Amino acid sequence: MTVITPKLTLERRLLRECELIISLDEVGRGALAGPVAVGAAMMDATGARRRVPEGLRDSKLVTERRRPEVAERAAAWVQASAVGWATAQEVDDIGIMSALGLAASRAVQSIADQGATVEDALILLDGNHDYVSRIHPVPLRVRPVIKADRDCASVSAASVIAKVARDGYMAELHETHSAYQWNRNKGYASPEHRDAIRSHGLSPFHRASWAIADVPTLF
Repeated sequence: MTVITPKLTLERRLLRECELIISLDEVGRGALAGPVAVGAAMMDATGARRRVPEGLRDSKLVTERRRPEVAERAAAWVQASAVGWATAQEVDDIGIMSALGLAASRAVQSIADQGATVEDALILLDGNHDYVSRIHPVPLRVRPVIKADRDCASVSAASVIAKVARDGYMAELHETHSAYQWNRNKGYASPEHRDAIRSHGLSPFHRASWAIADVPTLF
């Protein structure tokens, strides 16, 4: 299988038209337990001239063992980074797409809290649907791009930063909820996870509105 190395072609072109790009990517959308997380990586024209860090890829294409070091390099490479969260309870209360928007809005706000003027930024969002604009309290310019996590280096950075943060959180939850093996499956619908739900029921960290035992395995 050919692995595509992300580049800065789109970012450099867009930064001729705007001062900042804030790139977003989500992790945890399909999990049965735990939060959804949205990573944010900010880049300006100066940053876009820097070389892409070694090993940076969409988080799904980086081995679990290597992800922390790649995420560390990615965070040092961009001008600012953040992770926004929406809890399992919020997923249940408002639905997954609104929860993604809430997590994304929180990530963008965290970037703003670090000194960025987000009203002047272009939000580069992986996917084909803008789930951010209607949630964030101030107007944003959002550009969804299909496969941006694969092709755009700044979005790959957001992806791996969010993945490492969420995986670490699920490993912490495993310490008090070890029956579900979240240190291994990270809350997704593995056979061991579904068996544990049958045996032990749902924890407070499960998405109760859809965490049934017999849903299809997602990986």
